[in-house]
Amino acid sequence: MKVSDLNKGEYLPYFQPYINKISDLVLFDGLEDGLEKTISFLRSIPADKLEYRYEEGKWTIKEVISHLIDSERIFAYRALRFARKDRTPVAGFEQDDYILECYANERSIDSLLDEFVLVKQATIALYKTFVSNSEVLKRTGIAGGGEVSVRALGFLISGHEKHHCDIIRERYL
Repeated sequence: MKVSDLNKGEYLPYFQPYINKISDLVLFDGLEDGLEKTISFLRSIPADKLEYRYEEGKWTIKEVISHLIDSERIFAYRALRFARKDRTPVAGFEQDDYILECYANERSIDSLLDEFVLVKQATIALYKTFVSNSEVLKRTGIAGGGEVSVRALGFLISGHEKHHCDIIRERYL
């Protein structure tokens, strides 16, 4: 399953920039890149940059990592619900409100990265349960006011992660 297999109707237009971040990777390659490449990149960031804000009101790198963790959990939860044919619409979430309550800057980088790895491993394990039946990956549900498929959520996780790593490279380092 590659990102080119997605149809435009499988995700909200809002998510297009994240989907565009994924070249034609296979779904599991994108998720596993997060476990290998992203964690390696995040570990390479100098300690004096972890609580740096490139502009007033912007998140620190620690807060970005917390955002990635929260977002992946939420997207994976949505994927689980839709894979199990739960047709109950899922509300969106306000990412800035989550950051206010995550206290990432009070945590060690090791704590954040350990949690990142565990969440990523859980997501990969979840998606492995979906591949036994290719129809599961095509199932959809309503999240944040629009239809999204299980497979699109998997690509969204990877693209969202790449988006934030690019921002860290461009604006923080």
